Amino acid sequence: MFVKENHWLWHNKLGHACFRLISKLQKHNLVRELPSMSYKDNLLCEAFQKGKQIKNFFSSKNIVSSSTPLELLHLDMFGLTRTTSICGKKYGLIIVDDYSRWTWVIFLSQQEESFSVFFKFCKRVQNKKRVCITSIRSDHGREIKNDNFQLFYEENGILHNFSTPRTTQHNGLAEKRNRSL
Repeated sequence: MFVKENHWLWHNKLGHACFRLISKLQKHNLVRELPSMSYKDNLLCEAFQKGKQIKNFFSSKNIVSSSTPLELLHLDMFGLTRTTSICGKKYGLIIVDDYSRWTWVIFLSQQEESFSVFFKFCKRVQNKKRVCITSIRSDHGREIKNDNFQLFYEENGILHNFSTPRTTQHNGLAEKRNRSL
């Protein structure tokens, strides 16, 4: 007969391991003195649930800080993803317009492609909208903070703002899209 406290005791002893893993360990007899119990998959640990919650340290602002489209773009990259796309893409470049909140996601095979893809994107969007990009905000990621990008920004009169390192709230628009993707 299985005792509830014993069930949670072993869950805590094994570093809050999921019950499916504990069941496998018990089945293959990989842990000494692990009692044979029936572990259920649908049980949730309170500490695990709290660890997965996202904390909002800053309240989101309800006003748009730009007055025209393409005045401020938020950039971020994600990758290396676990699963590759059909075309073999493993990275993604996220571009968010601050004014309209319109989001472009461009998938890349390698991080090094980010500048050439962004260069083509800027030319295409500026020609289509007939508006120049004024400023860009990104984190201190090395894929966006390099000599090619800096030279492009200087030639086109684009101001590049960096958000504070390790604070997702400052580049929140791109980070939220990043988390969703």
